[in-house]
Amino acid sequence: MLTVAVFPYVERPEMRDIVLRIRSFLTARGARIILPRARAAEFAMEECGADDIERLPADFALSLGGDGTLLGICRRYAENPVPVCGINLGTLGFMADIELNELERRLGQLCAGDYRVEQRPLLAGYVTHPCGEEHFLGYAINDIVVTKGDVARVITLGLTVNSTPLVACKADGFIVASPTGSTAYSLSAGGPIMNPMVRGILLTPICAHTLNIRPLVIREEDVVHIHLLDTRQSIIVTIDGQETTPIRPDDTVTVRCSDVRAGIIKFEDKDYYQTLRTKLWRNC
Repeated sequence: MLTVAVFPYVERPEMRDIVLRIRSFLTARGARIILPRARAAEFAMEECGADDIERLPADFALSLGGDGTLLGICRRYAENPVPVCGINLGTLGFMADIELNELERRLGQLCAGDYRVEQRPLLAGYVTHPCGEEHFLGYAINDIVVTKGDVARVITLGLTVNSTPLVACKADGFIVASPTGSTAYSLSAGGPIMNPMVRGILLTPICAHTLNIRPLVIREEDVVHIHLLDTRQSIIVTIDGQETTPIRPDDTVTVRCSDVRAGIIKFEDKDYYQTLRTKLWRNC
């Protein structure tokens, strides 16, 4: 029997009806669905509720929302290799492979195993204190961003790759992005688009106060270190734009590609470059 975890995270009036469509379709084919217990109670589907759902075995998970919803669910499954498929209920839905008007057809393919799973690397973020103690910040699918803590001030940052000091500049911050995240914040800051299956890490400055620094693609094996050069300033670290941690001025933020992978479900008739054309360049 297939077990499908369903995560309805967008607050929309029709969300309950969508979840009922999914349950009706899947149960008719002998599958069972599980939902986070609180959401199951909201939809009067208590029999489907589960605690610590991301720790339970499942054949795949469905993300109902936008790309942000999908990112959060992939991070929840960082320690449990369950592939995630996005159902786009947001505005862009660049990472989601199912549109609402094709829901039942795509669910049929999922039940039949007619899909592939792309293993996307997760970035791991750490903060190192002057005493040498290292603290794990979390995993990111898209990006780990070091940015200013005070809205009206720029910060002076030093960027080191492996053991080589690379650049020091005034900026609003630095984005360390995975190839998956190249179409997110990094793109808005002027970074290049990378096919998500390319092995590499993208470094993109945010509003740098110099013309001498450009976005840089480095190896997946490289390790990035970012620290404040002016300790009178303050910085914060964000993970996928969803989790924020304040950093002390004398701390160093380290980002490396982890061994953890997020499994994202894709269908054979959905091409990455077609998605670029239809979702990012549709008005061109």
